[in-house]
Amino acid sequence: MEENIKIFGVKINKTTLDGAINKVKEFLKSNDNNPKAIYTPNTEIVMAAKDDNFLRKIINDGDLVIADGIGLIYASKIKKRPLPERVTGFDLSIEMLKLANKEKYNVFLLGGKEGVAKQAKENIIKEYPNVNIVGFHNGYFKGTHISQPGHNEEKKVIEEINKSGAHMLFVGLGAPKQEKWIHENKDKLNCKVIIGNGGTMDILAGMVKRAPDIYQKLGLEWFYRLIKDPKRIKRQMVLPLFMFKILFSSQDVIE
Repeated sequence: MEENIKIFGVKINKTTLDGAINKVKEFLKSNDNNPKAIYTPNTEIVMAAKDDNFLRKIINDGDLVIADGIGLIYASKIKKRPLPERVTGFDLSIEMLKLANKEKYNVFLLGGKEGVAKQAKENIIKEYPNVNIVGFHNGYFKGTHISQPGHNEEKKVIEEINKSGAHMLFVGLGAPKQEKWIHENKDKLNCKVIIGNGGTMDILAGMVKRAPDIYQKLGLEWFYRLIKDPKRIKRQMVLPLFMFKILFSSQDVIE
């Protein structure tokens, strides 16, 4: 079976949540010293990467790229190249924490406003007492994600992560900033797995509530977020545009 498909040239691995966490286990046990990058694009990010060659290259260079968007699942089925299921960055992150709890892996949290990562750490430890949160840092430092690669503040953050002995690094800088940061800096890091997981940190910290189960099961988390924050309408106008292009584009949009 083919391992991935490409939607508008953006690689998406054909995997389930179980398959994804098994891949993470492989990464963690590997003797390869190069950190493995996990990207979690949704429909918005795929549309952005469609017109951004550099972002598309970054995602396509990822070691595991999961479909964190119900629109990607629908599109793959419409074009007869079905992805097995939606795998969200949040769900994979939780499975990674469960794994860290069981195997006592070290985790570093990077991202969010001041205090968010610290609160996320406290909540994680309550739920998963055997997880070693070996460090945390907010996302407000000068570095690649704000077009200042190699800044001293970024170098200090990388040094802090490396000194912590982290096996897993959660990077919640928001897309596409987190993807660009990971791509630029992964070779300078000595952890085993890096995941760009967007708003996961805010949810873990209790700052943002995830959509109720019914919205998740129906693939309507985007609608729930829109209800809660109507200002998102400009961003989410890309969703119908994506489906329009999938349905009516004359070119082969999925390969």
